[in-house]
Amino acid sequence: MKARGLTASTPILVLGLALLTAPGCASFEAARLYRSGTEALDRGDPDTAIRDLERAAAGVPYASPVQNHLGLAYAAAGRDGDALSAFRRAVELDCENVAAQENLDAAEARVR
Repeated sequence: MKARGLTASTPILVLGLALLTAPGCASFEAARLYRSGTEALDRGDPDTAIRDLERAAAGVPYASPVQNHLGLAYAAAGRDGDALSAFRRAVELDCENVAAQENLDAAEARVR
């Protein structure tokens, strides 16, 4: 997926250990919200994407892929400051999340 020069290469099914360590149903709900938010982003509906991905992030605050996609949704909505924060959080949570690092670099270049 690309949004204004940003990339997300994390498959929906691969959310890492963060979702697995979330308590009970919260991890399933977060995965559902991550999926629906990503689908909304792919459809060009950033408002729905933000709503769902913010809820997913609240359920699994340590999931780097969720933060990365939330950053993409914010960027698509023109919320560059929020996008920058989400990308920074995604990289902070997983320094090996290449897509998040690329998105962070692009977001930082836009705000300069």
